[in-house]
This record gives sequence, structure tokens and C-alpha cells, in this order.
Amino acid sequence: MQTGMQPLHISTPLLAHRPLSSELGKSVWLKMDNNQPSGSFKLRGIGLLCQRAVANGARHLICPSGGNAGFAAAIAGAALAVKTTILVPEATQESVRAAIRAIGVELIVSGAQWDETNQAALQMSQLDGAVYIPPFDHPDIWDGNATLIDEAVQQAEFDVVICSVGGGGLLSGVVQGLQRNGLSTVPVIAVETEGAASFHAAVQAGELVTLPAITSIATTLAARRVAKHAFELTRSHVIHSVTVSDKQAVDACWRFADDMHTLVEPACGAALAVAYQNLPVLHEFHRPLIIVCGGIGVDMAKLAAWRSL
Repeated sequence: MQTGMQPLHISTPLLAHRPLSSELGKSVWLKMDNNQPSGSFKLRGIGLLCQRAVANGARHLICPSGGNAGFAAAIAGAALAVKTTILVPEATQESVRAAIRAIGVELIVSGAQWDETNQAALQMSQLDGAVYIPPFDHPDIWDGNATLIDEAVQQAEFDVVICSVGGGGLLSGVVQGLQRNGLSTVPVIAVETEGAASFHAAVQAGELVTLPAITSIATTLAARRVAKHAFELTRSHVIHSVTVSDKQAVDACWRFADDMHTLVEPACGAALAVAYQNLPVLHEFHRPLIIVCGGIGVDMAKLAAWRSL
């Protein structure tokens, strides 16, 4: 990571999940990145990308995202005192729109789907001084997300990392962090919900796959095509690709709220479900580290509604 910059993200706690540790007979660790100022891990990578862009002369940050990446870009833009525009698709929840507007940045609703929103952002990024801030597919984002592992190696010993996969920005950062900390032999369990599993589809096919549609309620995993870099990492690092159902992800969110008094999105619940369901992929490991990636698109009412589906 580039030195000389004060990070926009914070160092987050690493906690023992005592109920699950007792239940599974393992030491289950939680990297609580839901505690970031953005409510999710996204501020690590998005923040670093925005910092480097501004350091290189950017005067206007433009990010297409209906959720956590946009929220992180808004926080970064406000912290850097630079004009910031977040474009969201029409389907973005009003509560998320309001949260982004409250930061004080410009929010534009554009496009019925994210692909249309993204095209509008790319066009706007042609303006003088403007820089496009992608949600997950950029080396600076992976570099920033790798700081999560830089911290974790100082906090506990672990023999596998469990993380959710949407577009692949977190997965790419986790692998980069493991490799730059001498942990190239520590595997990653990459988790998606059924109906949003573009990484799993690519692993199964041996090539990148574009999903026809997203049918999962875990909308923050809704990348129809995973980043090429994330897929290519399967050739240089042991990555176990697994999927869970929406119900398993939501049940994990519910149990996590009970156990840790913390609300997280189903996208985060997907990673937690590997341990809560004691899936076979976990059986050979003794000290799993779960990335609690968080998410702003959750509250008690939403969690109850998801649980009743």
C-alpha cells in the first residue's frame, strides 16, 4: 500500500465467536469490518482508490453503486473535500439513497439496472478532472482491501479465511493480503448466495460467465460477472468456491444478531452461514477467520421480512 497517506479506514477488532467455537470445536475468529465508518469493508479499497485519484489531480469522483461501494465513495469524497457524484439504479432502496445524500454528496438516480447506471457513470467520467470509481474492479481497491489481512495477521492465528464474493474486490484483496504476509498456503473459502453466484459459475465453467439475471435477495452480491482478476486468482491460490441459499444466509444474519448483537446484510450472512451450517468445506480447518463485511442495507424490519420469505 502507498505510504505517506493517512488511511480513511480504521483498524477493526478481531473477536472470538465463542458460541460457534464451542459448538464446532474450533477457534472461530471474526474480523469485524462492519465497524468501518462506511458500515462495510468497502472503505478500505474505495478509500485508497479515491485518495490516490485525488493525489493524482482528480477534482470530481464518480461512482456507480446502489449500495455499499457508493456509500464508501461518498464518505471518501467528503473526507477528501472533493466533488463526488454517486449514481444509483432506480431499484436502490430509498433508505440507502437517503443515507448517501446525508453525507452531503450529489446523488443521481439513473437507469433501471446497474449496467445502465454504470454506462451513465462512464459517460460522466469523461468530464475534465473527473475520475471513475468502480465498485470492485481496480488494483487500488484490492490493495486497500488487503489491509484487512495486514491487520488480522497481527491479531490472531488462522488457517483459512472465509469471505463473501460479489464482484470479487474483497476476495482479490484477501488473497493479496495473504500473499504479501507470507501466508500463500492459507486457503480462502469464497461464498456466494445461489442466484448471485457469478464466481462459482466461472469456476465451474473454467471461464468467466455472465449470469442472465440476479435472483438472490443478497443484492450487494449482485455482480452478474465477477472481476477477471478474482477468477484468475484460482490458478495461483487455493480458493474453495461454495454457495449457500438465501435462507441459510438470512438465518446466519439472525443468529449473528442474537450471538454478537450486530446486524449484517445477507451478503455478509453468506460467509457466516459456512460456520453456522458447519458445511463440509470447513471440516478440515481448526481456526477459521470469517470476514464480517457488514453492509448498510439492513435493519430489523428488513431482516424480519427476509426471514419470512
